[in-house]
Amino acid sequence: MKVPSLEEMDLKGKRVFIRVDFNVPIDERGEITDDTRIRSALPTIRMALERGGKVIVASHLGRPKGKPDKRFTMAPCAKRLSELLQREVHLAPDCIGPEVERMVSQMEEGQVLMLENLRFHPEEEANDDGFARELAKLVDIYVNDGFAVAHRANASVEAIVKFSPLCAAGLLMKRELEALEKALEDPARPLVAILGGGKVADKLGAVHRLMKIADKVIIGGALAYTFLRAKGIDTGASLVEEELLSQAAKIMARAKRKGLKLYLPVDCVVAPEKSDKAERMVRPVQEIPAGWMALDIGPASIALFSEVISDAKTIVWNGPMGVYELEPFSTGTKELVKAVAQSKAFSILGGGDLDAAAHLSGYAEGISYISTGGGAFVELLEGRKLPGVEALLRCSKRRR
Repeated sequence: MKVPSLEEMDLKGKRVFIRVDFNVPIDERGEITDDTRIRSALPTIRMALERGGKVIVASHLGRPKGKPDKRFTMAPCAKRLSELLQREVHLAPDCIGPEVERMVSQMEEGQVLMLENLRFHPEEEANDDGFARELAKLVDIYVNDGFAVAHRANASVEAIVKFSPLCAAGLLMKRELEALEKALEDPARPLVAILGGGKVADKLGAVHRLMKIADKVIIGGALAYTFLRAKGIDTGASLVEEELLSQAAKIMARAKRKGLKLYLPVDCVVAPEKSDKAERMVRPVQEIPAGWMALDIGPASIALFSEVISDAKTIVWNGPMGVYELEPFSTGTKELVKAVAQSKAFSILGGGDLDAAAHLSGYAEGISYISTGGGAFVELLEGRKLPGVEALLRCSKRRR
């Protein structure tokens, strides 16, 4: 998909409005605990500054329910961005209105202004045209560099594009789309798809799409136990979506008819409760004790999945293999990240906090691309169109 890129634009003296995703975790002291999302936007912001742009940064933070809430101010993000850029980043008192317009009008080349939380206005999530017009008053060039919000039809993501003179994808957005296109549209084969994480209901679309394009599919994490139960295996107290058992059975039958190799765990790490203090043991999936739950894949599953991975030329992975945030149940995810990193495949990981798990493993640098988008990543896996990307494509056609 060819979207206009920031690299193609003349930025000198222009008001460059960059929609980022700075929805970062902030503790009770107002300190950012993980600035990955801010760092990921730095290449785009720096390019705009180096080329003489007046940079306006806009994002949402948390769920303030459409009204100002000091708990969700963008102030910590402005402070951290200032530290990373080593230049002052002013924080506007709002994201629209006369005072914001005045501040923008007084900006000089190389300056950065961060708007206050977009979600302090209910019109943002309503994708309201009137609100989008107000935002567009600040724009010479609109740049979407927030892949993680590209699946949301919000005013600062979709509607604003209709009223902006020029539009472009930022460097992060461009890299995300190129990596996913390489993995999904014309992959080197065999293509191995790995699906983990939580509910089957949230991944059904991805499962169906990947079954059409993948050569092999690995299913782990909590997803696997609905499939194992559909095969008649007693999975104890493991998470199972009873209402989707027939759907899981149909997926496995379809895979068999198609000749698609579908891999499920053969053993697992079980515990009576989800706690890092709980007693735990490794059991074959057919021998999970009553009242115990599977919280990670076991060593035999790690070996099986790693062997499948070793032959891959392309790997697409969404969601961890277990409750990775608890150390006793993180081994499966870490070992598979290691296997992917050591393979010769083009690999792309994302969604379900898999980016955090990959970095915790110590092998993240061996992954070809780690996506910043959770919901957006899954929706592209499903083959769905992203409102933010579609808006940029329409803008591109408008320019021709």
